[in-house]
Amino acid sequence: MDSNKRPEAMERITSKALADAFIEQQVAAVRAQVGDKKVLLALSGGVDSSVVAALLIKAIGKQLVCVHVNHGLMRKGESENVIEVFKNQLDANLIYVDATDRFLDLLAGVSDPERKRKIIGAEFIKVFDEEAAKLDGISFLAQGTIYPDILESVKQAEGKKAVKSHHNVGGLPEDMAMELVEPIKLLFKDEVRVVGEALGLPHAMVYRQPFPGPGLGVRCLGAITRDRLHALREADAILREEFDLNGLAEKVWQYFIAVPDMKSVGVKDDSRYEGWPAIIRAVNTKDAMTATIEEVPYAVLHKVTARITSEVEGINRVLFDLTPKPTGTIEWE
Repeated sequence: MDSNKRPEAMERITSKALADAFIEQQVAAVRAQVGDKKVLLALSGGVDSSVVAALLIKAIGKQLVCVHVNHGLMRKGESENVIEVFKNQLDANLIYVDATDRFLDLLAGVSDPERKRKIIGAEFIKVFDEEAAKLDGISFLAQGTIYPDILESVKQAEGKKAVKSHHNVGGLPEDMAMELVEPIKLLFKDEVRVVGEALGLPHAMVYRQPFPGPGLGVRCLGAITRDRLHALREADAILREEFDLNGLAEKVWQYFIAVPDMKSVGVKDDSRYEGWPAIIRAVNTKDAMTATIEEVPYAVLHKVTARITSEVEGINRVLFDLTPKPTGTIEWE
């Protein structure tokens, strides 16, 4: 049987009892696969990699080495939060790698979203290989791959094109030295959260805002520039702050800003002002395969618009995306 195909008889994980059974099964599978070797985990701090970390700690303890790579495409304060939670609070064996310039230099001038994803994915593996070379006994690479990542990265039926590739599926080099450990790769996002709670992870961590592996690289649409990336990061921070203040943070499954590589004419200080548009995306979903649009109150949208256009240099318009999935995807790229 294809190990990347979810068995038809596999029951949806909707309760703690089912989650406990899944955890017990995966703990045994990981121990059998890994033995006494060490595992390197790509730890972003999102729910997927956090659940994998908790599973692996339960299975193999100190054999796990967590690596957080700051590729320069993180949200505002994201890397700092990862260090605080995992190193200072959870006492994880955490290695922090600042590879900002390395990634942004490789992505300079690259506008095709699939090329961006594959560049980011391949460079991630190179970083991990380099970190593994500094350690003794690293034979495995753990990833927070989930089932929608696989479904969207391969052809679903004859004649259909893949929706998009994911850095942890489509961007892996064929000659990668380490073997993969992917204990939640057959789970949908809602199941991952149930498993996370069964593992005892904090509620805020389990329901943390989803964030793609390529990060802001697929929200800074087209060829990435540092000034537009900075504007995107600041605008996104404002959106997250206002959603939190207005009780939308846990009501909306995923919300973010996308900034395209285009400018329009605006007015600032009584003068012509050319700037980028900031596009708000706010969706709800259970399995990430379909998504509906959250009806955000106009008062909140007006506040977000006022703050972004006044506080973020380079942005002069704020737009709201009303497209469900399908026909749109959750991300723009």
